[in-house]
Amino acid sequence: MKPASHHITTCRRCDAQIVWCLTSANGRRQPVNAQPTEEGNLAVTQGADGLLYVRSLTKAHPEPRPSEWRAMPHHATCPSAPPPRRSSGGQRATSGVRPVPWQR
Repeated sequence: MKPASHHITTCRRCDAQIVWCLTSANGRRQPVNAQPTEEGNLAVTQGADGLLYVRSLTKAHPEPRPSEWRAMPHHATCPSAPPPRRSSGGQRATSGVRPVPWQR
């Protein structure tokens, strides 16, 4: 199954055809290659609201359902993908910061 033509757009970095999907886990947008592939690790489906939804294929559910198609995340194949985001959970730099009395 392929996505409908009104879902297909192009990547601003490499001009490849992609579709924007909402992740099933947290509802964030994710770019996915528009062309289905057997090597993909994502399952894409069109919801009742007309939007595309994506979920990861895991060991527990390794195959797409009949209404889904297998796809590849675009960041994995884009030749000029954006750099990885920095996590916000690490230690902050404290050089040049004057400690307050309770930090001594």
